[in-house]
Amino acid sequence: MNYDVIVVGGGHAGCEAAHASAMQGVKTALITSNIKNIADMPCNPSIGGTAKGIVVREIDALGGLMGRVADISHLQIKMLNSGKGPAVKSLRAQGDKIIYPQNMVKELKSLENLTIIEAMVEDLIVENNEIKGIITQDNISYFCDSLILTTGTYLKSKILVGSTNKEEGPHGETSSKHLSDKLKNLGFEIQRLKTGTPPRLNPETVDFSKLKEECGDQTPWTFSFDLEPQYDVENQEKCYLVYTNENTHQIIKDNLTKSAMYGGYAEGIGPRYCPSIEDKIVRFADKERHQLFLEPESKFYPDLYLQGFSTSMPEDVQEKMVHSLVGLENAEILKYAYAIEYDAINPLQMYPSLESKIIKNLYTAGQINGTSGYEEAAGQGLIAGINAGLKIKGKEPLILKRNESYIGVLIDDLVTKGTEEPYRLLTSRAEYRLILRHDNADLRLRKYGYEVGLITEEQYNRLLNKEKNIDNLTNDLKNTKVHPKEINNQIKEALNIDELQSGMSLYDLLKRPEIKMEYLKDYIENIYPNDIFEIVEIAIKYEGYIAKTNREVEKMLKLESKKIPKDIDYNKIRNLASEAKQKLDKIRPETVAQATRISGVNPSDIAILTVYLKKEYSKDE
Repeated sequence: MNYDVIVVGGGHAGCEAAHASAMQGVKTALITSNIKNIADMPCNPSIGGTAKGIVVREIDALGGLMGRVADISHLQIKMLNSGKGPAVKSLRAQGDKIIYPQNMVKELKSLENLTIIEAMVEDLIVENNEIKGIITQDNISYFCDSLILTTGTYLKSKILVGSTNKEEGPHGETSSKHLSDKLKNLGFEIQRLKTGTPPRLNPETVDFSKLKEECGDQTPWTFSFDLEPQYDVENQEKCYLVYTNENTHQIIKDNLTKSAMYGGYAEGIGPRYCPSIEDKIVRFADKERHQLFLEPESKFYPDLYLQGFSTSMPEDVQEKMVHSLVGLENAEILKYAYAIEYDAINPLQMYPSLESKIIKNLYTAGQINGTSGYEEAAGQGLIAGINAGLKIKGKEPLILKRNESYIGVLIDDLVTKGTEEPYRLLTSRAEYRLILRHDNADLRLRKYGYEVGLITEEQYNRLLNKEKNIDNLTNDLKNTKVHPKEINNQIKEALNIDELQSGMSLYDLLKRPEIKMEYLKDYIENIYPNDIFEIVEIAIKYEGYIAKTNREVEKMLKLESKKIPKDIDYNKIRNLASEAKQKLDKIRPETVAQATRISGVNPSDIAILTVYLKKEYSKDE
């Protein structure tokens, strides 16, 4: 069977890749080892979180699936960091492990150009360093023009509990035993990574009276820009706050060598920013306690997820650890925690389009590229699917810049800096985070989604109307003056004065930190949606900071416009440091801006490179 695009793997990266490809009108196949595990959530069923919630909004803005599927599948939703400023606000939803995959499968099955095939892929068909297809475990060949590998944690995966290990994937699924060897033979650098999951508990055996409730927000939220809230704000599932204690820490210390990681039973490198509980105890020995959350996994079965308590300790030690926690003294463990290690590739071998530098028309996305997290995987899958489809059509790839999206930051970090541990997105990784906010993802990215065919005319017109409303409200604020005798009590109290000394525009009044947009709505004749008020208020209050950020962006974009020829020989550049030559030759940056972000390439190296490019290549322009 022949396809334009084949996607291998049905996780979050694979779902987005298959959807993005099929939506562009190209014939697509999604091949997964178990159809029942499409969009599976083997770890926490949450969607979003710090930085990650903004990624979900970006996926929706581009026309992807994760946001709208999460909106109709969650048990609880809340806005994180709401008191810390607009740059770090992010939505987080506790998804339902049963409903979320069901809704994702419905979306995929509705696509006219997508075929779903159940098979284990174990080999690639490559001719003259160009992908031609795949071969399944049953020795069936499927041919394609482009291939996207989204294999998750299944490449030579092992489940680790204490000193024991099993060659299997999550839920006891069969691991892929040969595909990573094939990739290695083709020239890919393979690295061994590790992640883990905590125990699941029976809620009937938990003393909730000793725990603090964590409820969803009373404000209705959505990830999607196209959906109204699909849930009852007053009827959200509760989560609960739990803390480790001195007894917990002592049990872990006494049994540290029994864990897979500290006992020397694991090969893979674990995630720095989502460590196991034993890793937390070792690395943060001065902390008296660590925060944990008890979270429901589904309304269809009782399991509670003990967020923050990932471990690879033996089962008997896990029992002691869990029972040391207040409120969990008699908790029954329904499923023991485990670590999983797996093969991944070095992402430095990928272009920013996520196409391989080694095999033409081969794309990779998700944990195979060294990332952790559903959202990071989905964002990559979306871009890989878009670019595979664009290449079939003979069009240029979509490359998102660091000033345009967290997805752009993620991919640029991977292909420019690489990673030796499971990569996790953080707001601190985005130097332009003030303009990469939750509220403006559609303003940043929806036009791209429309251009590549994932956003409809109706959705695009809503964006244009939103942009018009933003301009109109901004003008209303500039053109409406408040005079001393007209100020309302809210403004008086905020400014702590009886009246203004002279008339002032609402625009200038809103610049004052004490004044909120809600105080000014009575003076505005036109009616606007709440999201318009929010965006305009942020733009006005942070006007100076945003202008400064945009100036920094302009400098970066000038460097982005300086392309580096693919055939450049760095060894010919005199006075370039040896380390810089090695790094530049390995990564092959596409622009001078990308070269500046490579570890080991210093400003003096960039200056030498820039002079060389101007001297040797400007005559060809």
